[in-house]
Amino acid sequence: MRRLLFFVFFLCATITFSQEENFWSNVRFGGGLGLSFGNTTTISISPMAVYDFNEGFSLGAGINYTYTDNDFGSANIYGGNLLSMYNAPFINLQFSGEYEHLFVNQSTGDFNRNWDVPALYFGVAYRTGFASIGVRYDVLHSNTKSVYASPISPIIRVFF
Repeated sequence: MRRLLFFVFFLCATITFSQEENFWSNVRFGGGLGLSFGNTTTISISPMAVYDFNEGFSLGAGINYTYTDNDFGSANIYGGNLLSMYNAPFINLQFSGEYEHLFVNQSTGDFNRNWDVPALYFGVAYRTGFASIGVRYDVLHSNTKSVYASPISPIIRVFF
C-alpha cells in the first residue's frame, strides 16, 4: 500500500511540475509606463501578462494605475483589464478584444467625486515580432463618464 501511495504521489508531483513548466513557458509579460510633466502631471503604470494557447490565440490580464494633477485638481485612476488577441495566419494582423474597468477618484478643491468606467475595446494592429501597433474602439464610450476624450485610441503593445 505504501508503494502504491508513493507511486501516486510521485506521479501527481511529476505531472504537476511538468505542467507548471509548460504553463510558464507560454506566458509573456509586457505593459506600459507613462510620464508627462508640464501644466498637467501624469504618471501611469500598467503591467500585463498574456498566456499563448498557440501561435494564434492569447488571453491575458493586467492592472492599471494613473495619477494626474493640474491647477484644477487631481485624480487617481486604477483598475484592471482582460485581453484576448488573435494573430491572423500568413499576414501580420492582430485582432483584439479587451474589457477594462477603471475606478476614478477625482479631487477639485473641496469637492470629491468617485465613479467607475467600464470599457469594451475591439482593435486591429500590425504585428511584428514582440510588438504590435494599431487602433482600438471603445463600444461603451460615454462622453460624460469616460476618462478618455475619444472612443478611438492607439494600440502599442510589447510582450516579452
